[in-house]
Amino acid sequence: MADTTLWAELLAYGTGLGLSPLHIGLLLLLLLGPNPLQRGGWFVAGWILTTLATVTLLLTVGHTLVLDMTHGSHHRTALDLLAGGALISLGLKELLRSFADGDEQPGWTHTIERFVNLPLPLLIGVGALIEIASPDDLFLFAKSAGVVLAAGLPVWQEVVGTMAFTLGSSLLLLTPLIAVVIGRKNVLPVLQQGKQLLFAKGELLVSGVSLALGGYLGWQGISGLMVI
Repeated sequence: MADTTLWAELLAYGTGLGLSPLHIGLLLLLLLGPNPLQRGGWFVAGWILTTLATVTLLLTVGHTLVLDMTHGSHHRTALDLLAGGALISLGLKELLRSFADGDEQPGWTHTIERFVNLPLPLLIGVGALIEIASPDDLFLFAKSAGVVLAAGLPVWQEVVGTMAFTLGSSLLLLTPLIAVVIGRKNVLPVLQQGKQLLFAKGELLVSGVSLALGGYLGWQGISGLMVI
């Protein structure tokens, strides 16, 4: 795999992971509430550390098991097909749910409104648990570790790959946080509008991204079956 393709793929998987309406919505509520920099900053730091730790663990396990992760291998093809199927199922479910809900806010919006008042350590822990407990997120973590292992990179490039994935997954959280650091008063209306838009259209956003990534992974899995 060409280096540019590898980095682009890692950034794409990271972006797919980062498109979590629950985490983004929760961060926006934190930034609109009291102590925004402290609570929002630690929440984003928890996301970044969880992402780094999870990918590092998967890479370590992958090296320990010495899995054959070359293109067309049984391991990687199965992962592509499973991840593609899971993401397509998620995308269709979210699409149908968005039509069923109509103008009503999704149920997850009420959940994060309860989470936002939790003590900060518990809030960070809940955010980390949600990040690694979702099956589609786990597939994206595993897929990202798989492409790094398949590339046979030296250690320093594996570190760069891990950072690329983490950056991709964190951009949608870092952007509003940095905006608040620069000038909270100026961005408060934008944050409020962003929260309202996310609460209204979050399911459609997740649906589109999940279907796109699921279709790509499914195509890779089918291509792998033809190689095996």
